[in-house]
This record gives sequence, C-alpha cells and structure tokens, in this order.
Amino acid sequence: MSLKFIKIPSTTDRKPVALIVCLHGWGANARDLTSLAPAFNLPDYQFVFPDAPFPHPQVPGGKMWYDLQGNDSKGLLESRQLVQEFLLSLESSTGVPLSRTILGGFSQGGAMTLDVGLTLPLGGLICLSGYLHSMSPVAGSVLPPVLIVHGTQDSVVPVSAAVRARDSFTAWGASVQYHEFPMGHEIQPEVVDLMRSFVVETVSKSD
Repeated sequence: MSLKFIKIPSTTDRKPVALIVCLHGWGANARDLTSLAPAFNLPDYQFVFPDAPFPHPQVPGGKMWYDLQGNDSKGLLESRQLVQEFLLSLESSTGVPLSRTILGGFSQGGAMTLDVGLTLPLGGLICLSGYLHSMSPVAGSVLPPVLIVHGTQDSVVPVSAAVRARDSFTAWGASVQYHEFPMGHEIQPEVVDLMRSFVVETVSKSD
C-alpha cells in the first residue's frame, strides 16, 4: 500500500527550495488543506497533501489515519510506516532532503505529524489542533523544531492536549513555539500567517 496524494509544485523553474507535507484530519481527505498552498505564498516551495489510507466509517469520501472509535487505534502502526516511507520517497523523487521538509497536520493529522517527527530527521513539525500519542523519541535523538497551535475553545481536542505535547517536546529538548488562539477546532487566517513565518524561519536555518 502506498499513499495517494495531491501535489502542488513550485511555480518557479528551479528545483523546490523546500517541501511542505500536510496531513488532514479524521474524516477529511487530501483536498481539505490544499487552500494552504496559495495562502502561504511561497512560490519556491512544493506542497504535498496525502490521503490517509483508511476509509472513514461514516463520512463518504472521508479518510482516517486510524480508527478513533476503537480502543486499539487500528491502523496507527500501518499509517506511521506509510507516512515514513512516503516522506523518504519524496526525498528521493524531488531531491529535497528531509532536513528541508516541513511536516504538518490538523487534528489526527497533527497527531501523526508529532508521531512521525519523533522518528525522522525532518526540518520542522507543525501540529494544529492536535495531540500526542503515547510514545517518546529514541534516546539521544535530535528533534526538529515544532510549532504547536491550538484553540482555547476547541471542543473536539481539548487545549490540555496541546499543553501536554508542548511540555513533552520541550522536555525532550526540542525547540517549541506554542500559541493559543480564541477559536474552536479550526484554522484561522492568523494561524496561517504564523505557520508561514515558522516555515520560512525554519527552512532558512537549514542552509
């Protein structure tokens, strides 16, 4: 099994400066976050939006990274491996190293982002309205910088989940930027501006 995806290439003639890979939330699909590409206004970057591998049980056309309704998080291990393999394949197909690849996600996609970010030497991680799985990094590993954004009025994933993720990554030695907004389970324009600044700053440091 491999992940299907939507690719929005850089609009310049040169090889992309960096990759931004965005993982959608539970019940959404690859199209859900594609509006971020023009909003970022980074013509030298390539954007990639993969579909989660499993069909959502209730939402027609919706996908999930694993089953939230069972106790065993069915599919988590498979999705983790698929995302890892996908990112490595992008490195070889685009020539852009993992160190210049930003992985981000919303809600369940944010959880997958933090999960995979503990195992690969990515350029940076962005977790929007997400949470942290019960895992920790390999001892001695150097973690990428992380941007965590959450709404104080989020009724789907409580803001306490973002605080836990922030505190965990800080304890593991990662550079963490943490921001709360008076919003629900959503991405507001101010969040996009914050993400863009984080991406540009992070990629510039990889030079």
